[in-house]
Amino acid sequence: MRAILEEELDNTVINFMRLVREDFAYLLTVITPRIRRQDTYMRDAITPKDKLIITLRFLASGDSYKSLEYAYRVSEQSISLFIPEVCNSLLIYLRKYVKLPSTQQEWLTVSDAFNAKWKFPHAIGAIDGKHVAIKAPAKSGTEYYNYKQFFSIMLLAVADADCNFMFVDVGCKGRISDSGILRTSRLYGMLERKELNIPEAEPLNQNSSIRVPYMLLGDKAFALTDYCMRPFGGVTESGSIERLFNERHSLARRVVEMAFGILSARFRVLRKTMELNPEMASLITNPDDSGRLQLRAELVIRILSESLSY
Repeated sequence: MRAILEEELDNTVINFMRLVREDFAYLLTVITPRIRRQDTYMRDAITPKDKLIITLRFLASGDSYKSLEYAYRVSEQSISLFIPEVCNSLLIYLRKYVKLPSTQQEWLTVSDAFNAKWKFPHAIGAIDGKHVAIKAPAKSGTEYYNYKQFFSIMLLAVADADCNFMFVDVGCKGRISDSGILRTSRLYGMLERKELNIPEAEPLNQNSSIRVPYMLLGDKAFALTDYCMRPFGGVTESGSIERLFNERHSLARRVVEMAFGILSARFRVLRKTMELNPEMASLITNPDDSGRLQLRAELVIRILSESLSY
């Protein structure tokens, strides 16, 4: 097994994840104390390096545990135990890389990026949800059955102008709408209580007296509030102000869709139906401070925050 894993290191890290060995070595260093197990007289424990390689291969390809068993000569039972352990360890050490701005100046920097890149002023993020397909949970009825006619859990995210995730919430049942998920998230409470240090409303330019708030950009699934801007509803007339606004709004809001596309392209486990229960699927996908399980690994951070920013 050890020889096969050595041969697969470059294949998994470089070809699948497109990481360099230095990134892999960093990940291995930070999680080794949590996932190392003691050798016994009966047999040697699976090494942290082997566990990380197999976990990265699972996240990158979405292969089943049985396929990984044949590829790496590690039992399916062992794989099913240490993959969640490795994901949770990555989360504990690397969750700090996905965070919302904490000062008004940081929010203004995000807004300036939207204005410069997407020509939409006073935007402080784009918000949307993504369905992550899962196997129908036992005795769940239609709790996880979504309007797209498959079972899923929801991944709600806020992205900046460069397709970097600033906030992620995962684990809600697929039947719940995007706005419903927002209302159950920590983000909603912070927005309602004005705890995020978002700048006060101000005119768009010196020639205007209308004070415009800084807002998230959402689609028609979200309610129109003083912190979330949605497009005009119905059919807008060609060439009208409403049509122009919707086009500019859609152009700026699509950054979160692009972020989802980048995420699923790198972590192809998100493109397949997970043969896991909802709690385990949430861990593989992405935990917030309240205990909901999510994956926020250095892999996601490096890819979405640096190497894949547009």
